[in-house]
Amino acid sequence: MANTSLTLTLEWFLNPDHLPFIAGIHTGAYKEAGLDITMIEPTEHYDGFAELQAGNIDFHVNEPIHLFEHYFTDLKALGCFFVTDGGVMMKQSGVDKFTQNQPIRITTPSANPITNKIGFEILRRYAKQNGFDLDRASVEFVETDFQHLKNLQEGDAIGEFDGAWLCFYNFEGIEANHIGLEYTFIDQHLSPYPNFSALEMMTTHSLWDNKKDAMEHFVKVTMKMAELCTSQPKKAREIYYGYTADEPSALMDDIITDTLSRLITPIEPNKERWSALRTMLNELDIATISDDEYAKLWQ
Repeated sequence: MANTSLTLTLEWFLNPDHLPFIAGIHTGAYKEAGLDITMIEPTEHYDGFAELQAGNIDFHVNEPIHLFEHYFTDLKALGCFFVTDGGVMMKQSGVDKFTQNQPIRITTPSANPITNKIGFEILRRYAKQNGFDLDRASVEFVETDFQHLKNLQEGDAIGEFDGAWLCFYNFEGIEANHIGLEYTFIDQHLSPYPNFSALEMMTTHSLWDNKKDAMEHFVKVTMKMAELCTSQPKKAREIYYGYTADEPSALMDDIITDTLSRLITPIEPNKERWSALRTMLNELDIATISDDEYAKLWQ
């Protein structure tokens, strides 16, 4: 009998965050479980939520904030498999300006009203907690790309950057340590906001009802692969380099090692995990869903 075909789409470019899926494909574990998995890596902006709603894909991976921002009634959350520390990385020279409410420039791969508002909120809460004020007019978010460390070191045509927003410790923090950058990483440990730097697996209730057995198998195998990677770091590195054909490096080794410590099992719906995030997004007037809508996500 032919394997069941399922399509998984990622939130952005392939990286070690996705090791449970990479391992499932590369080791043949999905095939052995009767699953034929197609994993799509977007090369540009990709609306996985629209594709889910249209029934064109089976699973989508994205940050939990988008469960609220792109909510639709059939959306179903399957569980979080990865959580990192995320926030704004400030160069030490930028921190000195920042604490005096002087104008600062922040590089980010996505400067839009929503991401800018969240980035500023992280900085504002940090400032309040540390006893100083921060004016919105003092913070400029400049859309560039994901090359945070390069941008922080080189700046742009207009001048230098004081910080970078949409940073993740298992990438930018590790890289900054490698190059010896002096920085303060303003994440949920330093600023009082609910962390949302994570990846959630999602599908729809309709797809789940139609393909429940295959989808349950997929989640179970993915959990086994996450456990394989975390218990055998050397094997995980071999799997990653083997699948991606990337040249091994000390930096990527350290990124993979840090990332493995952030994989989560079991992968299962957790109604409480993102409750505080839901409250913050409501307070910031970014996304509001009702109690019933929120509850349905986890059913």
